[in-house]
Formats: sequence, structure tokens, C-alpha cells
Amino acid sequence: MKLTKRVAAIAAAGALTFTGAVAVSVNNSDAASAAGCDSWSSTLRKSSRGAAVKELQIRVAAFVPSGQVMGTDGVYGDQTVAAVRGFQKAYGLTADGVAGTKTFSKLRSLTSSDCTPIHFTYREASNNCGKGFTGNSWHKANLRRSLWQAEGLRRKMGDKPLKITSGYRDPACDRSVGGSGSGMHTTGMAIDFVPMGSQTYCSITKAATRNGYGGIFGPGYPAHSDHVHADWRSGKIWSASKCGV
Repeated sequence: MKLTKRVAAIAAAGALTFTGAVAVSVNNSDAASAAGCDSWSSTLRKSSRGAAVKELQIRVAAFVPSGQVMGTDGVYGDQTVAAVRGFQKAYGLTADGVAGTKTFSKLRSLTSSDCTPIHFTYREASNNCGKGFTGNSWHKANLRRSLWQAEGLRRKMGDKPLKITSGYRDPACDRSVGGSGSGMHTTGMAIDFVPMGSQTYCSITKAATRNGYGGIFGPGYPAHSDHVHADWRSGKIWSASKCGV
């Protein structure tokens, strides 16, 4: 991953400060035990609650209605119904908003044994200025959700390869590339994308507006002409004027 120097304006891509990171070993292996990543033993529907619902919310977070950011509270409410319906529609399933056998099977088919999606890894999203992942379990959990939202973005762009250039960065790395040292990348909640093949920065940006992101910065925003930043902050700040966003 090549990181270029960012101007100070990149700090607007996040405004949270976190400390106390410790080293955590992360790796990505094959999908042999994907079912071990969840506790889905029965159909989940509106009013269901618990850890099984929370895991479902993480994996379908990219499919909430445009402008929304998925809440992972373990409560199967209207937003979860809409997100499950969006996931089902995207993958050719009956779009009823109820998570049953076929929905679970499709989700598991997209899951690697470390519970990340099959097309993205912790490794590629945590170069961290060459240091690798140095965060704690909280950062890792955030990064896993970020990867699942990247999987959703990939699907929306025709299931074509999508390149990640930056994800988790510790404060020192973030500052070294022009960030504030306390932005969204330092939480694991942000990923930077660049186009591959026929993709463009603007096609990524526009798809990102339908992918459950609260923060989107791309061409037209200072220091973002060479990548698209997407994060799942709770508020909405989108700025990519050259893409009409």
C-alpha cells in the first residue's frame, strides 16, 4: 500500500481520539469454519434480540437505506428489516426482511474462517505505515465491520475487485500521512478505496452513498483526489464535489 502525504484537511475525516492500543495478532485463513462465526440456529425476524442479531447487523450493515448507518444494538427493528431485505435483493434471495436458512447460507458463503468477508482481509486493511495491525480488540471489531461494508460496496459495483489502500492506522501513522492522529482511521471504522479496471473514483463515491456510510470524502475534497475515504460514523458528512456528492 502506498500512502501519500495528506494535507491537514484530512482531519475532517474523523474527530475521535482513542488510546491504550495493544498488539493483537490477526490473520485470515480459508472459509472452512465460517459457521463458527455466528450463533444463527433459528430464523431471525423483527423483534428478535441478542448476539445473533448483532452479528447479522454487522454483516448486512452495507445494505441499510441510503443515508443511514446501521446500529448494532442486537435488536431486530425496522432498520435491520430493511438491511436484510437489501442484502437479500442484492444476492437474488426472496426479499422479505426475515433472516432464515437461505439468508444465513449466503452470508456464510461470503465468510472466511476468521469471520471477515471472503474478498477482504485484516492484513490489507491494516498496513499501518508498514507496521501491521497494532490495535486492540475494539479496533479489530470495528475493522471487521468495515471489511463487511467493503464487501457490500464490492457487490454494488458488480462484484469486481475493489482495492483498499488504507484502513486501520495508529495515531503515529495517521499523523505521518497528514491526518490528525485521532481521526476515523485510528478507530478502525474507515477505509480508503482506489479504482481498479473500469472503476473510477466517482463510481466508488456514488456507490458508497448507498452503502451505509456516515462519512464519505472523495474528489473535490482537499487531499482526497487520489482515493475515496468511507467510514461509518453516526453522523453524515459527505463531500466529493467533483462527483456531485
